[in-house]
Amino acid sequence: MFEKTVQVPTEDGTMETFITHPEAGGPFAPVILYMDVWGIREQLRDIARQIACVGYTVVLPNIYYRMGGEHFDYRNPDGTTASLKDLPEEEQEKIQAYRTHVSDPMAVADTGALMEFLAGEDAVRPGPAGSVGYCMGGRHVLRVAGAFPETFVASACLHGTRLFVEEVDSPHAEAPRVRGMFYNGIGENDHYAPAETVAAVEAAFAGQDCDYTQLIHPGAPHGYAIPDRDAYDKQATYRDWEHIYAMYDRMLRGR
Repeated sequence: MFEKTVQVPTEDGTMETFITHPEAGGPFAPVILYMDVWGIREQLRDIARQIACVGYTVVLPNIYYRMGGEHFDYRNPDGTTASLKDLPEEEQEKIQAYRTHVSDPMAVADTGALMEFLAGEDAVRPGPAGSVGYCMGGRHVLRVAGAFPETFVASACLHGTRLFVEEVDSPHAEAPRVRGMFYNGIGENDHYAPAETVAAVEAAFAGQDCDYTQLIHPGAPHGYAIPDRDAYDKQATYRDWEHIYAMYDRMLRGR
């Protein structure tokens, strides 16, 4: 496997971005990996490598670059990553300040800059792109799919947050603009995905020009799809990847 870290120019500065792909056989269709609230760390780089090794150029941008590219790592005694809801309130507030600083329009603008940069990369095949995002990154996947419908045709949201809000500009309103395929993996016990949110997102995609798949994993909590998390659910995660790889294969390889 080949990997490198590059600096992608944006309107707000430079965005450190991790890129990985097989050493031979390219160019490859790009897959953008959108980080969760914890920021860029080795666990996300390993997920990028996992996707890349089956034949994609996987790109992991650090959208916290406006605030110095911070990441957070809180461990339980057994070595697993602690869940946000279990941290002291002051630590939760510190992390949430980073999340709220990055607006959805910022993530969309950063993606536009990233795709311009990738157009000059020899390892990136022109044409359709895929995506996968966790937590707040899952919401960014939905925003980006609506903003660039002709490019992002294979999108995966895993335990996404705030997909439906009462404000006028709710992420679920992107559904009519999304094309291709969209996969939404949800934990049954995810406190960020109450029944009204799940129903609203599903209804928004109903009848639209997009092949939408929603899978609710029995008993799974928020954060179930990150392997080093205390919330990790192995069976649910592999079920997600079964759907995601099939979607990539169909939409990015034409199989």
